[in-house]
Amino acid sequence: MKTSLRATLKRGSMAGMATVGATALLLTACGAAPETGGSTEAATDYTGCIVSDSGGFDDQSFNQSSYEGLKKAEKDLGIKVNQVESKTNNDFEPNLRAMVTAGCDLTVTVGFLLGDATKTQAEANPDSHFAIVDFAYETPIENVKPIIYDTAQAAFMAGYLAAGTTKTGTVATFGGIKIPTVTIFMDGYADGVKYFNEQKGKDVKLLGWNKEAQDGSFTGDFEKQDVGKQLTQNFLDQGADIVMPVAGPVGKGAGAALTEAKAAGKDVKLIWVDSDGFLTAPEYKDIMLSSVMKKMGEAVEDVVKEDKDGNFNNDPYVGTLENDGVSLAPFHGFDAEVPAELKTELEQIKKDIIDGKLKVESAASPKA
Repeated sequence: MKTSLRATLKRGSMAGMATVGATALLLTACGAAPETGGSTEAATDYTGCIVSDSGGFDDQSFNQSSYEGLKKAEKDLGIKVNQVESKTNNDFEPNLRAMVTAGCDLTVTVGFLLGDATKTQAEANPDSHFAIVDFAYETPIENVKPIIYDTAQAAFMAGYLAAGTTKTGTVATFGGIKIPTVTIFMDGYADGVKYFNEQKGKDVKLLGWNKEAQDGSFTGDFEKQDVGKQLTQNFLDQGADIVMPVAGPVGKGAGAALTEAKAAGKDVKLIWVDSDGFLTAPEYKDIMLSSVMKKMGEAVEDVVKEDKDGNFNNDPYVGTLENDGVSLAPFHGFDAEVPAELKTELEQIKKDIIDGKLKVESAASPKA
């Protein structure tokens, strides 16, 4: 599989939205009408579009990062942009049909849950191009480019970090929906904790996920923040002081529980996923130890550029530590609390994973 996308990206800013043309508005059952943004640069006939899952573009996670990548392409490439948010899973196909009707050259769909709807619309519209974040098809589809990530690699580092900084000897994780793009984080995190215990002769406990049994704690969706908050409180009651939610906006529930615990005098920390939570979820920056990042913005922008330049292909982009598609975010306010020795060990772990000396395996890992 090719991994030719650029490895660095300065974050794009979210711009204002305006209503798209009447043709898309004629379609019914959509979560929202497609919207379009304008560029002040040279006009272009190329239109890049994006459809969110039910988390919306302000989820402070994968939808937002992907959307910001498209908005950056709008600014950098002078393209036109349409976007539409899905309110429920039933909105996926109507929203995709609206984008095709609106004349999108490339439509980016965000998330594993859009896999079936994207396949249906791509096969029904072979002249339209699509890219899907966090999903790859067993049988490739000619006009769909998967954008996928081996997040187990960076999550392994996060697990080692959590085990190396816990004060209680207990850390935790939970997921939104039990799907591969969620459990891959949890697998890597679990293995990182296990590796720390093996290397240090420790017994740091992990709550919320048993990799061997593929069983753990899930909220059942990416929406109910109150359930995420209650799960996190349960972990705190069992002694956990570091929690990694893999649940999109539900992670805010974990942040709320940890913030309350901190206010009550507990030394607790949060590990975010998908984006650098210190930047995208600043309300939790006082408890944000680090984040397991997927560089979705850069991938989206580069896929758009490839398509605009006439170089579209359906070879999956696989983000790894080696190509900087995934990474562990800076420690920001907690940098001084992470021992120098632990930082050195994390850098060595990263090198060993890239060199193949340390194998990070998850049943959900994409195969490059």
